[in-house]
Amino acid sequence: MRKKLFSINYFILITLVLSSILCIFLIFFLDQKITNSPAFIEILQEQISLFIAISGFTSILLLGYIVFSIFGINRMLSSGDNHLNILIEKMNAARKIIEIIYKSKLWLPEVKTFIDDEFEGLSFFQVKEFYKGKSKLAIDYLEEKKGQDDTDTLYLELKSLLYTEPKQKNLPNTIIYPLQYNTAILKKWLEHKVGSGLWYHFGYRFGDFKNALNLDALHERHQDKIIALANSIDPIGFEDSSFNDVFLSKFGEYLNKDLIPKLFEAQCDKKNGLSSSLQNLYILFAAMVVIGVLLPLLSTLFDLPTIILIASFSFVISALVFIVFTGLSFLSKSVNS
Repeated sequence: MRKKLFSINYFILITLVLSSILCIFLIFFLDQKITNSPAFIEILQEQISLFIAISGFTSILLLGYIVFSIFGINRMLSSGDNHLNILIEKMNAARKIIEIIYKSKLWLPEVKTFIDDEFEGLSFFQVKEFYKGKSKLAIDYLEEKKGQDDTDTLYLELKSLLYTEPKQKNLPNTIIYPLQYNTAILKKWLEHKVGSGLWYHFGYRFGDFKNALNLDALHERHQDKIIALANSIDPIGFEDSSFNDVFLSKFGEYLNKDLIPKLFEAQCDKKNGLSSSLQNLYILFAAMVVIGVLLPLLSTLFDLPTIILIASFSFVISALVFIVFTGLSFLSKSVNS
């Protein structure tokens, strides 16, 4: 598909260059023609109405296609909104699971004291980006935690999933579950593979951390709520799951590799406006109206210099050549976009 789009773009670019050369040649040729034969200007003036009609008709066709395409995009966006809303609901449910785990007694008491008291205001993102030298707190944290287990980093990671802004450092008393997520926080979660810590601590290295992560400390009612939320997110993926290290490892991998990337992609797609193809078509439409319709009309009404009429005729002819040769390729590129 990429090779096909590249060949289409390449062909359109070549045709655009050739059409531009044709336009310059026509301006030079017609100017010389009028210089050598002054009566030729009368022939051009007789064709003004025809050129205005051709330009107007072409402009209407271009506008019609643009409007039709926009309606099609709106229908796709409406469908995309439903998909986005479903992903947002899933993300909110996932963050409710994270909130339960984060606020539970799963952690060793010293972990919460170390993070919440000694390093209050420290974020997971600051720790991951310590090499940038922007946070002395992160550097002090890494120095002091040497020789300790890594569950405090997991604690920070889960805390970051409860943020709604990347620069947020402290959590509000009531966790916010937004109707739409900030793309910046989604990008941060993706960049630092947030969620993979659950897979690492409860899957790959659970044998090393099981004494520091007390799963039995979660009340049975909370365990049942977590499983119910997981089933609401993905009934097939978490079917017959029970609350244990295997579930938490699987849930972290789902967040990191499935839910967060899909949510980020869906929100980015919604932010994208008209495709570049439609934007270029609109530029061509506007140029046809201004140069192909308005300029000849103004030239007739106000007796403007002959070169303006020559430039208008040359542009219209070149534009028609460009449209004829690239029409099918342009439509194909627009559909692919």
